Amino acid sequence: MRREYPILEFDPDRGALINPRPSKGDAPLPEHCVICFFHEVLERICTQDSVRQIACESSEMGKHPVFQLEYEGRPIAFLHPGIGAPMAAALLEYAIAGGARKFVAVGGAGVLDRSVAVGHLIVPTSAVRDEGTSYHYLPPAREVGAGPEAVAAIETVLQRHHLPYRLAKTWTTDAFYRETPAKVRLRRDEDCLTVEMEAAAFFAVAQFRGVSFGQILYGGDDVSGEVWDSREWNSRVDVRERLFRLACEACMEM
Repeated sequence: MRREYPILEFDPDRGALINPRPSKGDAPLPEHCVICFFHEVLERICTQDSVRQIACESSEMGKHPVFQLEYEGRPIAFLHPGIGAPMAAALLEYAIAGGARKFVAVGGAGVLDRSVAVGHLIVPTSAVRDEGTSYHYLPPAREVGAGPEAVAAIETVLQRHHLPYRLAKTWTTDAFYRETPAKVRLRRDEDCLTVEMEAAAFFAVAQFRGVSFGQILYGGDDVSGEVWDSREWNSRVDVRERLFRLACEACMEM
């Protein structure tokens, strides 16, 4: 197993020493689950009478609750995955262990092409694995793909609502303070349109566990030039709340 670089030492043994499992007192999760990075959206949704907490994981950061709502008469779970590939992968593992099998995540992403407007929707079909988590779930490779069933369901919903979107490759990195101009050019040359911190890990965990996973991103800050432009991307409340609703619909489409 030993390689020159430890990150390449993939072990396919499924018998890990610590395995994900529901916490004591958790209710079984429904089959469908939305993973949402927009904390303010989740806070508003959790004020609705029809929403209830059904499970909760704990870490040194505190509590990581899982909620359930009724979507057109059917239950769907939702949660915030934290930030970064390790935490997001761990909470996805927790949701899978609880019984969820079909996932759609929604979040924002930096754009590597300034022609992508703030709020424009992007559906990742694959992710460049420039993070560490995915290498513990799949053998080393440059990219990992999203779940075809999930991508198809997302496209069906976006087309139903006549919303423009782009299918694209995304660049997943662990270090947003190390998105250098040379790295951006390199990723753009291999057709990456966006950069974020979790997609590759999500896709790898989903493949390893045999569940369906897709993601919708919206165009955020611009990292395509020599100077970063925030474009006030995280103030788009209208886009963020609608994305949550679209994710619920797409998840139920699977």
